[in-house]
Amino acid sequence: MCHEHPLSLFRHCPCCGSSHFVINNEKSKRCENCGFVYYFNPSAATVAVIVNERNELLVCRRGKEPAKGTLDLCGGFSDCRETSEEGIIREVKEETGLDVTETQYLFSQPNTYLYSGFLVHTVDLFFRCRVNNLSQAHAMDDAAELYWIPIDELRPELFGLDSIRQGIEKLLREQLL
Repeated sequence: MCHEHPLSLFRHCPCCGSSHFVINNEKSKRCENCGFVYYFNPSAATVAVIVNERNELLVCRRGKEPAKGTLDLCGGFSDCRETSEEGIIREVKEETGLDVTETQYLFSQPNTYLYSGFLVHTVDLFFRCRVNNLSQAHAMDDAAELYWIPIDELRPELFGLDSIRQGIEKLLREQLL
């Protein structure tokens, strides 16, 4: 597994293919042949905060690594040419079958996500989501199961990803649920 800084894995310039792709600073590499500078920035990811009328939070059990089998909130990576709002709407539909009718940005959390042995740096954007037909929710895609957990029974330590655990703590601490 690769836990070193992701820039160390980029050995050739993505523009011209030169192996003279050197450290420019702590955030970038520069090609000594063509002058291209590559900045390594985090990927955008989204997280859905869905609360029902009984004051319960919709959580899922992760069906895939990383943190397979632990609790999570619905969400995932934003696609190219997609806003984060569009991304959370798509992710909720893919993982639960539910249609999001309204999104409200809450906050963001930095995160790292080990995928295929590569440490992906992300910024996870938390959104409060309103949805229709909550009773029709069912686990799909990479969500193995869905649960409604009463907010006063939430235990952050049961959530497997750091940013989600920290996000649950913030939601509880700042009474955002």
